[in-house]
Amino acid sequence: MKNILHIISSPRKEVSASRKLGKAVIEKIQEKYPDAVVKDRDLTTSPAPLLNEAHINTFFSPAESHSSEQQSINKYSEDLISELQEADIIVIDSPMYNFSVPATLRAYFDFTSRAGYTFKYDENGPKGLLNNDKKLYIAFTSGNIYSQGPFQIYDSNVPYIKNIFGFYGVSDISVFRAEGLSIPGIMETSLEKAIEGITID
Repeated sequence: MKNILHIISSPRKEVSASRKLGKAVIEKIQEKYPDAVVKDRDLTTSPAPLLNEAHINTFFSPAESHSSEQQSINKYSEDLISELQEADIIVIDSPMYNFSVPATLRAYFDFTSRAGYTFKYDENGPKGLLNNDKKLYIAFTSGNIYSQGPFQIYDSNVPYIKNIFGFYGVSDISVFRAEGLSIPGIMETSLEKAIEGITID
């Protein structure tokens, strides 16, 4: 039985292309693994807070010294990390917002990127702590085209997510792209073609 974690970051609900693409990825995974269990982490209905001093102080202080507020902060972070640890497959819906990821997704990573949990440092430098057997699928959507051409250098979305999970120790990553969603002549079929091109390995 596969455990699937579906991370949703678009606030656009029914009209969101990334939600539609992410949902299609989930459906394809379920076709391959009919007994898979899916857990949704919708960052727009349950957003991670923006990182502040209390959060940082909690992350960099020993658990035995935590106040009740810090215990609550630490538990919230640990719960998010536990979802990542328990997942065999992770699907992230990631629309392009101002050349990067939505703020909700960035805030989420601020609470899952913790030394001793998702990575550590040793004499050889950083090492990811998530099981490298995990599979990550990124459902990327954008108004322009960023996978190739002159605007490729502007993409701080997909490379960022790959870097985060690579730092966590996850290297098996596939990206499905629905691009040009604001370009006439491309926008009419972009999402449909992206969904048709989904393959689960």
